[in-house]
Amino acid sequence: MVNAGLSGETTAGGRSRVGWVLRQPVDVFVLELGGNDGLRGLPLTDTRRNLQAIIDTVRRISPQTQIVLAGMQIPPNLGADYATQFKQTYIDLARENKLVLIPFLLEGVGGVAKLNQPDGIHPTPAGHRLIARTVWDILQPLLKQPVATKAL
Repeated sequence: MVNAGLSGETTAGGRSRVGWVLRQPVDVFVLELGGNDGLRGLPLTDTRRNLQAIIDTVRRISPQTQIVLAGMQIPPNLGADYATQFKQTYIDLARENKLVLIPFLLEGVGGVAKLNQPDGIHPTPAGHRLIARTVWDILQPLLKQPVATKAL
């Protein structure tokens, strides 16, 4: 397992670095980016374009790799329409690209004060344990499949 995340990373940054991750064999690629885009109010078209470019790069360089897209949601600070469209971006990308989707990475953690640090954004250790369980529930079945039979 390689954690290629960077604090404060946007989809543009991830797009520029995805080739680095793919220099080694990858069976499952978990794409978890976009939260910082949303919190910064970046244009959804840019976020979507960057996520799609990452998906396309993974498929081009490592076509056998199973891609898991971790969905994200944001508070409605930038308006309900923006928040709704932001959430829908992940659903649409997963459907259009036939990806496995984690509907909301922060399920049960986002917005729960005791599971987040004082900034209200970053999870506490207890919050991270719940997130790990959410991810594991999706990853475990994929990891049990022989590589040759994993659906793309």
